[in-house]
Amino acid sequence: MAKLSASLGIAAVLVICLSGSVVPAQSILAPTPPMGWNSWDSYGLTITEAQFRDNVAVEAARLKPVGFTYAVVDEGWYLANPEAANKPETLQYRMDANGRYQPSLNRFPTASAASGFAPLAAFVHAQGLKFGIHIIRGVPKAAVTSNLAVADSGFHAADLADTTDTCPWNPDNYGVKDNAAGQAWYDALFAQYAGWGVDYVKVDCIASHPYKGDEIHMIHKAILKSGRPIVLSLSPGPSPLEDAVPLGENAQLWRISDDVWDRWERAKDSHFPQGVKNQFAVIESWTKFVKPGNWPDADMLPLGTLGPVPGWGAARPTALTHDEQRTLVTMWSIARSPLFFGGNLTRLDDWTASLLTNPEVIAVNQHGSDQHLAATDGDVVAWTSNDLLTSTRYLALFNLGDSPASISQSFEHYGLPASKYRARDVWAKTGPSPVSANVNVTIAPHGVVLLALHRYRLPL
Repeated sequence: MAKLSASLGIAAVLVICLSGSVVPAQSILAPTPPMGWNSWDSYGLTITEAQFRDNVAVEAARLKPVGFTYAVVDEGWYLANPEAANKPETLQYRMDANGRYQPSLNRFPTASAASGFAPLAAFVHAQGLKFGIHIIRGVPKAAVTSNLAVADSGFHAADLADTTDTCPWNPDNYGVKDNAAGQAWYDALFAQYAGWGVDYVKVDCIASHPYKGDEIHMIHKAILKSGRPIVLSLSPGPSPLEDAVPLGENAQLWRISDDVWDRWERAKDSHFPQGVKNQFAVIESWTKFVKPGNWPDADMLPLGTLGPVPGWGAARPTALTHDEQRTLVTMWSIARSPLFFGGNLTRLDDWTASLLTNPEVIAVNQHGSDQHLAATDGDVVAWTSNDLLTSTRYLALFNLGDSPASISQSFEHYGLPASKYRARDVWAKTGPSPVSANVNVTIAPHGVVLLALHRYRLPL
């Protein structure tokens, strides 16, 4: 690789190496996989400002040093009584005169008058982090019933609402028509978010169930018009693989599967969420679309303490074993999926912190290249990746089976150059091993071994 100006920085180096041409890092939103914390797995619809601030303080102190950047308020921040979600006819919404949702004051007291989330965003920014919110696509049903005016336009809610289009699992909104009024609605919405200082918006009920390509494009245009570099995340999955190109043209990350919770394998009942084991094939199918600014999203990390009011199931410590947790973090990292922690940060234990803050695992996620499935041998799945900054090669060996797996293979079997290597176990922090031309490891059931490899060269 040619010598690079030190002024370019890591993100710029990555863009140069992957594309072969110089593209200023600042011209790409999310040049590396976004990392952060999201409130859903621990608070569901019920997060309050005090709880959010407490979690942000921990993120800033314990996770920001390794690259965690975003803090995201997930669904339902405009509801005064989110505990009544099972009786949607009783839900109480807060919105402005133009039909745009506002943070509920009984949960977010600094959102008084017209300030919205601006004070909370300022708090997050003061911690050196970036602020994100979740929204459901569309226009509030109450705004349509009252036919409220769309801000800074001559349109009204009735001009843009598609009352035949509703989210199958959320009662709040109608869909938006692909017309001038619909564009004006999203322009007004994202102008407000930009004014609040929002850096990241997760739009739900748009990437599947159903896929809404027209609304995705309108939202993209609205973000550009807002003038603020807002990262766009689309949910839920599975996003349609055949629409990978338009997804990448309009968003920075998009969910590739149903929800992933703390279970190893998806239950036969399809209403249960995706399991960690089931993600391997899904993640591999999206590998060729991974690039700076485009990050197929394997979903949040359901680790640590999930509660007091998680989005699914009872409050609990994660049900994944230690081996399964390492497997999840390693797979997400080597495949360069976004890393969003879902556990309650105010209850962050040392074990979970060690999973999230291993600097070399984070480096695989942030600086990797040519990450791909290298081999499948029965229950053992192998992935490789190269670190662009250190020239380290990484080999991850996953045992998806229920019994220990003993591996003895040449490095060439995994597509690595014929050579002898010194290997270092990244999770166990052992090594480097003696020089060898072979891999010799035993992997626990549902476990992983992540090896950092350096080619051996004879001294001159």
